[in-house]
Amino acid sequence: MDNKTIYALSTVYGKSGVAVVRVSGSDALKAVEFMTNITRQDIKPRYAYFSDIKDIHGNLLDKAVVLYFKAPSSFTGEDIVEFQIHGAKAVITSVLETLSSLSDFRLAEPGEFSKRAFYNGKIDLTEAEGLADLIDSETAAQQKYALRQMEGKLRDLYENWRQELLNIMAHIEAYIDFPDEELPDDVIDNIQNTVFKVKEDILCHLENNTIGERLRDGFRVVILGEPNAGKSSLLNAVAKREAVIVSDIAGTTRDAVDIYLDIDGYPVIFTDTAGLREAAGIIEQKGIAIALDKAKEADIVICLFDGLKNIPQEFDLMTENKKIYVANKADKLSDEQKINLQHKGYLLISAKYNQGIDILLKAIGSKIKDKFAAGSGALITRQRYREALRNAVNYLQEFNFNKEIELSAEDIRLAAREIGKITGRIEVEEVLDKIFGSFCIGK
Repeated sequence: MDNKTIYALSTVYGKSGVAVVRVSGSDALKAVEFMTNITRQDIKPRYAYFSDIKDIHGNLLDKAVVLYFKAPSSFTGEDIVEFQIHGAKAVITSVLETLSSLSDFRLAEPGEFSKRAFYNGKIDLTEAEGLADLIDSETAAQQKYALRQMEGKLRDLYENWRQELLNIMAHIEAYIDFPDEELPDDVIDNIQNTVFKVKEDILCHLENNTIGERLRDGFRVVILGEPNAGKSSLLNAVAKREAVIVSDIAGTTRDAVDIYLDIDGYPVIFTDTAGLREAAGIIEQKGIAIALDKAKEADIVICLFDGLKNIPQEFDLMTENKKIYVANKADKLSDEQKINLQHKGYLLISAKYNQGIDILLKAIGSKIKDKFAAGSGALITRQRYREALRNAVNYLQEFNFNKEIELSAEDIRLAAREIGKITGRIEVEEVLDKIFGSFCIGK
């Protein structure tokens, strides 16, 4: 990372009422001096100024609001200037071209504002990725948990574990430096208890069934059933549009079809699958195999069957706690048949006439909420967190006082290092570009 002052459009490029151009770096106020009527001496931090915006030749480009955030009390920890200009393409282009003509100014790379905030100690990596998740959030739950991560919930949890391990290292290294002094029994007991507690806490944190990743990417709900059970009709009813072809011809659906929904604030991916039956062609058999694989990987499986027929045996292959039994074609059932099915705990719907769909969606939302209730308030939202924590657990499991004390110290050091990779408390240059490269320009 160089020391040049960076600039970028921080809002979406295109026609809009207002666009924000952000400048960050030691020479940020140079942009104010060259492009406005405001002097460096007169500008006050966190005051809004309305000024003409000019190019380097003095030609008027726009009239805009100018804000100044003085280092280190800014997002990046550097001087920041924001130009709130009109969102016309011509205005945006001319302002960016003027900034490019200033010496030691350059266009920011993707995520570079957040990257500078990290380097200047304003945020850690989990907070930076929480910000990225907030920008990408599409549902209320995604927004809620992204804000939690931005506020440092994950950082506090991981840093607490890391500090406990560093305290252990301090005791062990003191013994290594002064080998003539014996480690007191109470210190040894305390070290072993702390290692065990940290290891168990991490394992408990890991056992949330990838809830955090699901929150980012979507919970998988697979519709499973025999041909003509009404799977495609159900998907269309849920989507409130004709997302897939509905036909009485068995085997019409041969591949998995996905639609994306927001249920009670949670992102959900519904998947329609090929009908389950024994007598099928080669292509349809492949579709059935895909259907069963999708169901095994799903968070929730809707076991859909014709209420007038028996339940397919294939439903028994699915994990019980993720199944929702749904009897379709309720419009054709007698009152006695309905009572019998409801007594068994089955939901009744008529996908064709859009009956019972709301109840089914509530049941799905309830199952997802139960998964969250069983998990931790601090969710693992990325695979790299999970991998680092698993590595830390492996090192802690190797720790004991039955081997050379230097090797025991190394186990603790490596475990602490793995946790430090998550927050950025160690040198992790190799992961920084990957993390911040996913950000949009100007963030």
